Amino acid sequence: GIGEQVGNIDLHHRYRVATRRSADYTAICIRSEIISSNMPEFSRPFPDQPLTVAQAIAGETLTDVSEHDILGKLRDTAVLVRGFAGDISGFHRFATKFCSTSVFNESPDRLLLDEKNNIQSVNLGNDMFPLHPELARVPWKPDICFFHCITAPEEGGETTFCDGVEIARRLPRDVRNVLETRSLLYVQHAGPPMLQFWLGTSTPSDALLANPPAGCPYRFRRVGDGVVRFFARPSLHKPLWSDELAFGNFLLFARDYLKIDRMPLFEDGSRIPDWIVDAVRDVAQPITFAVKWEAGDILILDNSRFMHGRNAITDESERSIATYFGYLKGVKQSPDEIADPPWRQANFHPPGPGRRPTAL
Repeated sequence: GIGEQVGNIDLHHRYRVATRRSADYTAICIRSEIISSNMPEFSRPFPDQPLTVAQAIAGETLTDVSEHDILGKLRDTAVLVRGFAGDISGFHRFATKFCSTSVFNESPDRLLLDEKNNIQSVNLGNDMFPLHPELARVPWKPDICFFHCITAPEEGGETTFCDGVEIARRLPRDVRNVLETRSLLYVQHAGPPMLQFWLGTSTPSDALLANPPAGCPYRFRRVGDGVVRFFARPSLHKPLWSDELAFGNFLLFARDYLKIDRMPLFEDGSRIPDWIVDAVRDVAQPITFAVKWEAGDILILDNSRFMHGRNAITDESERSIATYFGYLKGVKQSPDEIADPPWRQANFHPPGPGRRPTAL
């Protein structure tokens, strides 16, 4: 059933919040009744859930939202910016208040909304997507994700999110002991466009494969008649603003959506056991929440801490979501990244179009 809790959150704002629980998620449905204020209001509708709402009060625009305030909330929550008028250009201006550069997601089935500024739609279709950080399957995982609702569906299509720090805290001790000492290896095919982009030739020699240029984030190996590219990341990592370890990688998406079990692998090339994947999934389920979209919403996630997904969409034509994936101003690069990575120097457009990872 649906339970409602109505109360005064502060002197200026009342929230009516409904929660709907199922085996898969808790949906947060937020409707706000404005009383009076001159500035955007920040509130935690449910203090035990990692979501801060920044609500417009009296016709404010996105330029009235302080990036300092947003960044403060992003240290341990997702942030939903609601009730502000805006369009694609305003969405871009808002995102670049935070980011110095952005990255293009080369996965298929996305619409290009603003090519110059790397603004795309989310993946099309009506499938449910398991939890994942954006672009965890490549070495240039962005710091932050912005999702902007252009049109909202009447039913379904909520964006889900889950705190990777909380997942790590709740993991069974035997699972955590394994993950703390292991890295994840991402191995994918390297076709001619990928080789040309990173190595300067689509037909590299064995010597070049063994010693790629300094600005290349991949290692390479010849396998049969082809070439594979690979890189590694910790199974548990420290996010941007926490000293605690977090779980945030491609594992659940690969197993539960792509149905492949060799992407990622452990660092020695061994398959990650099902009992570890099952434990992570079981821990994540009760702490996964979902935002029911309203037109104009912007959901902001620390991509180093929070994973996201989506619930199945009833009518795909009703749902239009724009995305911007960026690298934050004034933030030190991840210790796992190569020195002076190109994605932090200018807007980054990796080779494409991409193809789904497959078991090798």
